[in-house]
Parts: sequence; C-alpha cells; structure tokens
Amino acid sequence: MQHSAVPELAHTHTRPIHWVATATAVAGVVAFSSLLQPGPATAAQTAGSPARPAAAPATTGVDFPIRCGPVTALVVRKATGDLDGDGAPETVAVVHCDAPMGTPPDGVYVLTRGADDAHARVVATLIDPKARNTVTGLSITDGAVVATLLGYSTADVPSCCPDVKDSARWQWKDHKFIRSTPAGTRNV
Repeated sequence: MQHSAVPELAHTHTRPIHWVATATAVAGVVAFSSLLQPGPATAAQTAGSPARPAAAPATTGVDFPIRCGPVTALVVRKATGDLDGDGAPETVAVVHCDAPMGTPPDGVYVLTRGADDAHARVVATLIDPKARNTVTGLSITDGAVVATLLGYSTADVPSCCPDVKDSARWQWKDHKFIRSTPAGTRNV
C-alpha cells in the first residue's frame, strides 16, 4: 500500500458537530426559501393570448335539452354576443320540434364553447318549452338577451292561437341569468 505524500488534514475527519452544523444549515435554507414563495397564480391571461376563441359557438351538433320524439329539434333563431363580459361571444338559440302541424313551443338556450373548444354546450335554459311560448324576436343588446314572446293567458287557449304578447330581458349577474320584463304584458 502506498502512502500519501500529503499529511492527513484535520478537517477531513467528520465529527458529530460537523453533521449538526450541516443539518442546521440545510434547515435554514429550507426555512428561508419557504418564506420567499412566488405570488398566487391567477386566471388572468397575458395580453395577446385570449382565453377562448373569438368565434361564436355554432348550433350544429349541440344536444339541446328538448324532447321531440320522432321529429328533430330545429334551431329557428339565434343571436350572438358577449353575455358574461369575458370577451368571448356566446350564442343564444331558439329551438323547437320540427312538428308537421300546429305551433310547437320554443326553448331558448345559451351556448358556450366546451372545455375542448371543439363543440358548443348548453349552459343555461332561458325559456323551457313547457312554458308554451313562441319567440318572435331575439337579439343581444348591451350584453343582455332580449326576446319578444307569444304565449297563452290560460291553458284553455288553443296552441294555434297565442293571445298574450310579452317581452323579456335576461342579464348575466352573480353567475346566473336574471330575467326582467321591461314593458307590461299585452294581449294580442
């Protein structure tokens, strides 16, 4: 065995005090780094990178919550605009069953992009078809949905002949659509 020409140095022998000093130093670094954390993450997007695409959701391929039996659901009116203030447009669709006779009731649905941005999905029902309304006008004005509705004063009025005209307005507030009726209900 060959011996080193350099004499052994005193600091190369570890003693328990060395391990205690190393452990204390590592604990200090860990404690100090836990105080210097980055700020909380936010959902805000940087300029130039929109959260969702600018194109309004299409109505094709959407599974509307309306049951039509053997006939298909038919989109008869639609309007697009930004309803929730996020900068991306939503689509409002008026849908009824493609019935061969009579006046089928309309449903009014709000569509937005799905999580995969490939297909639209229904996020709100503004008018359920069970209410027996027919929508004769639809627009988005100042971020609100505005509709002209024809309805019935009683259940005895035949479906062919709505006798009540109404207008309604829905505004997005507190994570839901709030309905207001601007003018009084008028008979047709």
